[in-house]
Amino acid sequence: MNKKISALFLSLILLIFMIPITISSGIIQNVEKKLMLKTINHLSEGWLEERDGIKILHLNGSNYDMGYQHGILLKNEINANFRAFCNWIIERGFSYEELTEKWNIMKPYLPQCYIEEMEGVADGSGLSLENISVYNVGFYLIVNCGSFAAWGPATIDGKLYHARSHDFPIEIKDPETGTYLVETQILIVRKPTGLFSSISPSEAGMVTASDGINDKAIATGMLSSWTDEETMHGIEVGFKMRMVLDTASNITDALNIITSNKTLGYNFIVSDGKIPIGYAVETTANLSYAGTWDNPTESTHPFWKIDYVVRRSNMFINTTTANTQRKQYDPSIFPLFTMLFKKNQMSGTSISAAGPWVHYMAISKGIESEWGKLDLNKTMNVLRKIYFGRTDIRFFILHLLGGHKTPYQLVSCPETGEFVVSFATRYKNAYENPTHYFNLFELLESYHS
Repeated sequence: MNKKISALFLSLILLIFMIPITISSGIIQNVEKKLMLKTINHLSEGWLEERDGIKILHLNGSNYDMGYQHGILLKNEINANFRAFCNWIIERGFSYEELTEKWNIMKPYLPQCYIEEMEGVADGSGLSLENISVYNVGFYLIVNCGSFAAWGPATIDGKLYHARSHDFPIEIKDPETGTYLVETQILIVRKPTGLFSSISPSEAGMVTASDGINDKAIATGMLSSWTDEETMHGIEVGFKMRMVLDTASNITDALNIITSNKTLGYNFIVSDGKIPIGYAVETTANLSYAGTWDNPTESTHPFWKIDYVVRRSNMFINTTTANTQRKQYDPSIFPLFTMLFKKNQMSGTSISAAGPWVHYMAISKGIESEWGKLDLNKTMNVLRKIYFGRTDIRFFILHLLGGHKTPYQLVSCPETGEFVVSFATRYKNAYENPTHYFNLFELLESYHS
């Protein structure tokens, strides 16, 4: 009897100790299931594929969902890019704290949906929201580039072709892994809930955009154009480009986005393939100019109009905006490298209009050499010839001196969704590498298995 009581007592003690363990295990399993379901739900519409050697990131759903998909699918690349970025800004004389301060000033002006998207990237990648925010803002303080759009009689079929060269250092790399920033470049195909779908070349971790096209035949692209009239109280330009792609259904929408809540000095080429028409836009903190090819600004000496073409380098042409940038309006009267230098208040970078003038000349000569014959291929060939120095040898000299490295070049026909892109590798600029052809609408219809 005593043995039975002892055995029963021992069983009760074991049961008492086992109950919490069982309950705890159930709770842990439920938490794991919830986390797994969260990951599955956020990832269900996002995937990464490779075509023709190019990585294509498909993002779908709410802004947070798209951010989380981005963060999870490219976690290693995003972390490498953030380390590379931090290392690079120190070399450029910035500090992480300075950029954090600038971001905190800009943050209240930014639509909440993009903060939520960066939160998603942060949650997926394991970085903080501050890390992702500063990374997205910091690169846009110093960006070169060249861009143009041609349509009507300037092209072989009357359709609009929009070209942009993204000019930026290609030597930036992660000191920990040795991964170069250009090695993480991707095409981002976005299908945001309730907004317009789009495609844009980018680097892993970027919610912002430098250029791209959307499914309403709108194409856009930005170019820095440093000025003394700048502020941080507005929407950072990379988010403006994203807003155009997400929400602009026509040229008026796009122009309204670009010319409101302005911050630093920028030029833009923005197009509507439905009309078709392209505009050159110049902005400072308080001023803006928007005009198409026949606006008198485009013919202000020494600049000149090209029929049914708008183009820009990193320099204002409108006399009012140019007055905030340089004392001498006409950059052509100065020999190269002897232009008056000014120091930009925000970036601390000495700037000259001589280099952008040569770039403008190279772009213009390239366009004129193929005017009336431009199509997708010829427009990309013009873009590449410009950077090889075949339209103006002075621009090639600037390239040799390190002034214009090109992570990618993009030419699109926004009406049809066709586009061609080339990406840099660690040792070669984009214009030295093969081109790749895609179609926005075909990419939007593709599915992952």
